[in-house]
Amino acid sequence: MGELLLKVTDLSIVFGGLRAVSGFSCELSQGELTGLIGPNGAGKTTVFNMLSGIYAPTSGEINYWDRRGKAHNAVTMSPASLNHAGIARTFQNIRLFGNMTVEDNVRIALHAQRVEKPLDVLFRLKRFRIDETHMIEKTDELLSLFKIDNKKYELAKNLPYGEQRKLEIARALASNPALLLLDEPAAGMNPQETEELMKLIAFIRKEFHLTILLIEHDMRLVMGICERIMVLDYGRTIASGAPEAIQKDPAVIKAYLGEANGDFQS
Repeated sequence: MGELLLKVTDLSIVFGGLRAVSGFSCELSQGELTGLIGPNGAGKTTVFNMLSGIYAPTSGEINYWDRRGKAHNAVTMSPASLNHAGIARTFQNIRLFGNMTVEDNVRIALHAQRVEKPLDVLFRLKRFRIDETHMIEKTDELLSLFKIDNKKYELAKNLPYGEQRKLEIARALASNPALLLLDEPAAGMNPQETEELMKLIAFIRKEFHLTILLIEHDMRLVMGICERIMVLDYGRTIASGAPEAIQKDPAVIKAYLGEANGDFQS
């Protein structure tokens, strides 16, 4: 593993009288692949919403170091600023631009990296043409990687569910993140699609030099690819460790099954 990329300290958020997340802390190193699991309503997506700037925490700190080693106080940053700094995410409920083509869903994520000025665009100068060529090549590369390049001109809403999931990950990668947050990437996929997704996540982590934090209910996927797993229950971290240890942790077994006996099963 590389240097420290993300440090979260005592993160909490309260909605009215409900404390959705309480004292969540974690550290992610460069290149790490970590799972965040827990029963429904445990606060997992709420953690993602704070890490990506959608929710402002009630208390706690989020410190992030980008690819250049520059430190960011993520609590004070907007979702767009965090994305520019290198944090990208997918959503539990797919949020594609359904009435745009598959190709344009990826291209829109590439615009933040464009370097041309308004005059370059107006007069179609060299810098504009270079940027256009780069966007076309990068889009084709990502769609090919996810094996949906043959559908680049179709509307995103017309893709099968599993391919919409792939497109959302491709769009996130287009923003050139250092940290990728995957919120239930295997939701709605059949076993074969999930198996392919496991291999794909492992590949993009290596190919794009990513740190990945994922939420997932498919325990076979989580146990199969994550090096470390954190477990939330009622907004609190109840366990953290290697997959083998998490499977046998009495607190985890109780959170999922209601009793502290036997191994945790998928």
